[in-house]
Amino acid sequence: MSKQIRILLILVTLFIPACMAPGMIGFTPESTPAHSPGGSSPAVQAPANSTATATPFMPLPPTSTYVPTDFPTPVPTEIPTEVPAPANQFTNGASKSWDDYAGPTVWPDIDLPAPVGILPQPEGQVNIVLLGSDQRQDDYGFRTDTILLLTLDPSAGTANITSFPRDLYVYIPGWTVQRINTAFPHGGFDTLSETFEYNFGVSPDYYVLINFWSFTQVIDTLDGIDVNVGAYLSDHRDKYGNYSVSPGIVHMDGETALWYVRARYSTSDFDRGRRQQEVIQAIFMRLLSLNAVSRAPELFDIYKRNVTTDIALEDITPLLPLAANLSDSSLIHHYYIGPEQVISFRNSSGAAVLLPIREAVLEVMRQALNSP
Repeated sequence: MSKQIRILLILVTLFIPACMAPGMIGFTPESTPAHSPGGSSPAVQAPANSTATATPFMPLPPTSTYVPTDFPTPVPTEIPTEVPAPANQFTNGASKSWDDYAGPTVWPDIDLPAPVGILPQPEGQVNIVLLGSDQRQDDYGFRTDTILLLTLDPSAGTANITSFPRDLYVYIPGWTVQRINTAFPHGGFDTLSETFEYNFGVSPDYYVLINFWSFTQVIDTLDGIDVNVGAYLSDHRDKYGNYSVSPGIVHMDGETALWYVRARYSTSDFDRGRRQQEVIQAIFMRLLSLNAVSRAPELFDIYKRNVTTDIALEDITPLLPLAANLSDSSLIHHYYIGPEQVISFRNSSGAAVLLPIREAVLEVMRQALNSP
């Protein structure tokens, strides 16, 4: 195997796999016939007693007091034709309107919120959406029940991971308001990217879709991973009945790790997001070992069969220095769209969904995107 292929394998494996629920790669975006309501569709509003909770964030440091200082009279100097750029460069934010997006083809059961606009980001920052589906073998219908945004800032040497709950009820441009886990199956990456831009202010650069088989095989090929379990978990596990893990470092094989990231009977979807990120970091640390590098041929064989991505080798090569830098786990930051950013709600069909609290969600996104 060439050195470049090994590099690509290690980087993709470092940043991507552990979070994913079972699934199978390959799909045809579903088509939805356009229709308009026969009459005005009643808008379903959030419960009257629902209250938004502000997202906690670090306070700004106090502003220094200005003290006048005497300076000597300046000597005129020739102004250079090119002025050096400031150290921190950001992409331009942009406002967006409804006219910038396709309208609904199925009338939504809530009032459509306006698009949030584009959040500015550091120049050179890369955003990769990581997806895991619930598709079974020989089943062509699926949803991406795991959705995370990986934000890589090579200039700062940091990685941010943001979890999105699968039941987040958002506008999917060109379709309707629906759970976010239906956006990719409905229209592929283009539709998911527009959904992110409309609701979260960021259009991901790339995507990675992974399935259940690669999840367990990669971990078993690494002889398991050591997960830093953040909280006690007791939940049903096939062939074991009730199964539990306690806080601390827990060694897990592929099947155990899969159970850990998917367990849902005794906890919430928000807690699953935390556990998924714990497993991502465990695989990351394991893959920094020489043992993982020596097994690259096995891992590559697994990935080429089970991972779908639009990331090319030339796209990922510039991230090499960042991958080495992230051996310091303090440079990996974790963000969540959690209970403080949503309102529990039942839509017109009676399904339990989560309505985003717009400003609370945007505060999380500003932090996750390193937005000024």
